[in-house]
Amino acid sequence: MNRNDLRRVDLNLLIVFETLMHERSVTRAAEKLFLGQPAISAALARLRTLFDDPLFVRTGRSMEPSARAQEIFALLSPALDSISTAISRAADFDPATSNAVFRIGLSDDVEFALLPALLKRIRAEAPGVVLVVRRINYLLTPALLASGEISVGVTYTEELPANAKRKVLRRSKPRLLRADSIPGALSLDDYCARPHALVSFAGDLGGFIDEELAKHGRERKVVLAVPQFNGLGSLLSGTDIVATVPDYTAAALTAAGGLRAEELPLDTPSFELHMAWRGAHDNDPAERWLRSRIQMFFSDPDSL
Repeated sequence: MNRNDLRRVDLNLLIVFETLMHERSVTRAAEKLFLGQPAISAALARLRTLFDDPLFVRTGRSMEPSARAQEIFALLSPALDSISTAISRAADFDPATSNAVFRIGLSDDVEFALLPALLKRIRAEAPGVVLVVRRINYLLTPALLASGEISVGVTYTEELPANAKRKVLRRSKPRLLRADSIPGALSLDDYCARPHALVSFAGDLGGFIDEELAKHGRERKVVLAVPQFNGLGSLLSGTDIVATVPDYTAAALTAAGGLRAEELPLDTPSFELHMAWRGAHDNDPAERWLRSRIQMFFSDPDSL
C-alpha cells in the first residue's frame, strides 16, 4: 500500500482496532470509546475486510487476537504514537486558559501525602484544568498506561510497556510511626514485640519489612491491615500499635498531630518512587507541563 492508498483508510478504525487489542471485548471497547456496541461491531467488520483476516476469535467471554492481528498491532501501536506526537507538537498549551482533562495514576501513599500540594499549584496556574486520579500500584500501572486510561503514573514500578518512559522522582526510606507517649526510640526487641498496622492495597499481612526482619531472624505481628493511608493516624491514636510507612507519608501524618515518627531500629534499603508516562505524550506540551509540576512537588531535592 502506498500513501495515496491511505486515503481509503479511516483512522478511527485503527483506534477501534487498538482498543479491541487492549480490551478483548466489544462491550468494553464500546465503553472505552463512548460508542455503542453496534458501532464497534460494524467497525470490526470493516477492519476484517481491510486486513482480509478474522483478527479476533471468540473464546468464551473473551476475544483472542489472531496471529495477523498481533503482527498488525506490533506495527500499528508505535505508528499511532508517532501520529499523536506529531499532532500534539503542533498544539499550543496555555495553563491559564486550558480546559484539559488529565488522567493520572497515583499510588495511595502518593495521593495522600503529595497530591494536596500539587493540586494547590495546579488550581493557581490552571483553574480550568480537570484532574482524574486513578488508584494504581506496580501491578496495575503497565496495563493502564498501555491502554491510555492514564497518561502518567506515580508509584513504584517494575515492568512497563515498551513505549513507556520512566523517571526516578525520589528515593524514600521507611519511618516508624507511633502514637504512645513512652519516651525514647524503640529498640529492635520493642519493635518486634509491638503490634503492627500496615497499609495494603491487596489486603496482604506482610511486606518488605518482614523480609528485612527475616534476615535478622526476627518477625513482627501485624494486627491491622487497611487499604489506604487516610485515617491511619486516628486508628493508631490511643493504642500501642506502630506502623512503618514511607518518609513522605510519615511527614504528612505527623503534621496532623497525635503521632511521632522515628528511624527504624534496623537498616533497610531505600526505594525509588517513579514517574512513568506514555511515550506518545513525551513531547505533548500539556503533558510536559503536567509532568514538570509533578516533578516539582513530588521529587526530593536529591532527585531534581
